Amino acid sequence: SCLQLGLERFHGVCILGFNSAEWFIADIGAILAGGFAVGIYTTNSPEACHYVAENCSANVLVVENHKQLQKILEIQHKLPHLKAIIQYGEELKEKRPNLYSWSEFMDLGKDVPDTQLREIIESQKPNQCCTLIYTSGTTGQPKGVMLSHDNLTWTAAAAGRFIMLTDAKEKQEMVVSYLPLSHVAAQMSDIWSAMTFGVQVFFAQPDALKGTLVDTLREVRPTAFLGVPRVWEKMEEKMKSIGAKSSALRRKVASWAKGVGLQTNLKRMNGYSEVPVNFRLARHLVYKKVRKAIGLDRCTKCYTGAAPITRETLEFFLSLNIPVFELYGMSESSGPHTISLPHAFKLTSCGKEITGCRTLIHKPDGDGNGEICFSGRHIFMGYLNMEEKTKEAIDEDGWLHSGDLGKRDKDGFLYITGRIKELIITAGGENVPPIPIEDAVKEAVPIISNAMLVGDKAKFLAMLLTLKCNVDVETGEPGDELTLEAVEYCQKLGSKATKVSEIISSKDKAIYGAIQKGISAVNEGAVSNAQKVQKWVLLEKDFSLAGGELGPTMKLKRPVVAQKYQDQIAQFYAEADTPT
Repeated sequence: SCLQLGLERFHGVCILGFNSAEWFIADIGAILAGGFAVGIYTTNSPEACHYVAENCSANVLVVENHKQLQKILEIQHKLPHLKAIIQYGEELKEKRPNLYSWSEFMDLGKDVPDTQLREIIESQKPNQCCTLIYTSGTTGQPKGVMLSHDNLTWTAAAAGRFIMLTDAKEKQEMVVSYLPLSHVAAQMSDIWSAMTFGVQVFFAQPDALKGTLVDTLREVRPTAFLGVPRVWEKMEEKMKSIGAKSSALRRKVASWAKGVGLQTNLKRMNGYSEVPVNFRLARHLVYKKVRKAIGLDRCTKCYTGAAPITRETLEFFLSLNIPVFELYGMSESSGPHTISLPHAFKLTSCGKEITGCRTLIHKPDGDGNGEICFSGRHIFMGYLNMEEKTKEAIDEDGWLHSGDLGKRDKDGFLYITGRIKELIITAGGENVPPIPIEDAVKEAVPIISNAMLVGDKAKFLAMLLTLKCNVDVETGEPGDELTLEAVEYCQKLGSKATKVSEIISSKDKAIYGAIQKGISAVNEGAVSNAQKVQKWVLLEKDFSLAGGELGPTMKLKRPVVAQKYQDQIAQFYAEADTPT
């Protein structure tokens, strides 16, 4: 059908919609027909869609529904290469030239002889590009990461073997597809590894991340599950709020079981294999029930990646006997590079290289921290039409520079300590990695949702803080109402506040005091005076995808936040003197 529409060699087929069978079919069809498979984030604006479609000279655009179609119709006149639009998720509301329903699109290919398609497939080479992943640049326009057939097939097999996925001939693995397929992580796990090992794929509801994911998990009971940190955090919050409502006895049992679970699993992590009797009892009374309640009772492979996860969340799940394994990589490495395994994992480490991949720590400092560089068959071809940017990423020796700072321990486990671009360099020349400090503040003050450290080129560090509040399920907009967990926290401190605005307008003594106390405690553990948080401010609204402060995988977009709240940041440094 793509060929019938006139898809030319190395031109894009852009797909804009939630995960579905049609998404997979369009993606693989585009590749076999000699084009590029290109995912577009469903949250993209019309302009962002235009950038991608124009950049890959798209001949065909596949959209899910009328809402996504509207974005394309707005920019259609600026896409000279575009030959057709296909809508798969719902019936067409209007007839237009070169606009097809899915069934009409499927019928188009009937007259194209198989020999024509076979010739194109035969002509394809393993080192040619077949997929473009557009990296959501936190600054500037996104870059089209060119992945070859070999990148995808080699990585899918190598990563799958490494985590010991079972071939369907022996035992059927099952996964739920819900993370955006325009992102490399979902594509690798849901399409390429799944195809390599015959994994059965179930599609979640489009509103999965707004709360229906757990229902799908309970229905499917997957054997492997990949969640970005925000997904695990949301599960943790939900489980805590349910726990808070249960009887005193139940809370006591749960608390006991969590203590046993954490102790036993930390010992296991350090090589002890014996299972104590109280652990067996806790498994029977608590762990099994918890797993069943969230649909992970058959899941032996729980993974997290794409953004940093806090130790607190990892320990929460570990205490319930659900070890969540971290993996690390980037679009430019076809997805994964290091992966933690059940028999080889350490809390807060991203694991070890996949067999066949190599790591270099570039220019390490005294503590062994340096830029993490990768090499192997998973390294991308380059950025589409951006030779300069490609040269910045891959050096003469073929090492891909990740832009991440990290170190290895004596056993070869990799730890990410920050991003080079994220490093705050104070006026005094002190290099400060923000994430550890932000995580420590969130842990010290459980009512805090997001924390962002500022202080680049400034005399001291300061912090923007947001509170945990309810989110509008439809729009994803954070509201003013505090979450149940946050309200309970306020009550414990003796505050009657139920809204963010109440706390800020009255400068609520109890809450402000608790925040200051938490930050002072974090400062106690600071490496140096320069790494202490001197000032902070509460923002009226939490960060969100809708507000632009978070990227598609819920990564903090620091430049956007700095721009959006520049007045509050300027206020920190308005007074001449440095606070003591």
